[in-house]
Amino acid sequence: MHSSASQDGSISLSRNRLSNTTVTIALVAIAAFVLDQITKRLISTSFLPGESRIVIPHLLKWTYERNFHGAFGMFGSSAVLLIGMALIVLVIFWLSFRDAAYRSRLVCVAFGMIVGGAIGNIVDRLNHGYVIDFVDFYRIWPNIFNIADSCITVGVIFLLLSSLATRRHA
Repeated sequence: MHSSASQDGSISLSRNRLSNTTVTIALVAIAAFVLDQITKRLISTSFLPGESRIVIPHLLKWTYERNFHGAFGMFGSSAVLLIGMALIVLVIFWLSFRDAAYRSRLVCVAFGMIVGGAIGNIVDRLNHGYVIDFVDFYRIWPNIFNIADSCITVGVIFLLLSSLATRRHA
């Protein structure tokens, strides 16, 4: 652990915090990315596009879809535009939450999930020109999605919860 005494005698742990923050974000991002890519590979090698298989009757199917559009079918189908937008959103999130990430493990996990999910979908767009979607809660949700999308959504929810908790304590 790196620490140094400042002029007022307090101990600075900023390097250690930066290191822990970076490691946590990177590990979570890698885990989210790997899980996303493994599941997409399983679907794309086991299903034909448009094929569905029931996992939980009346609730969940795996349905292999090629998604050429952005989130919820919005933002057109230009892979370059969608990748650019994803990168801009990542930068905005980092600039908005980096101070909180140094103070909160939950924020680090949230940002790691968002980064890993975004990279998973970017890799799909670069490799295929579309994103592989397969999670189909056909009775309760109109859109088919994937693990990357789930990680991004849960990460954003964690960031919102962290922000609300921080505001309550301030």
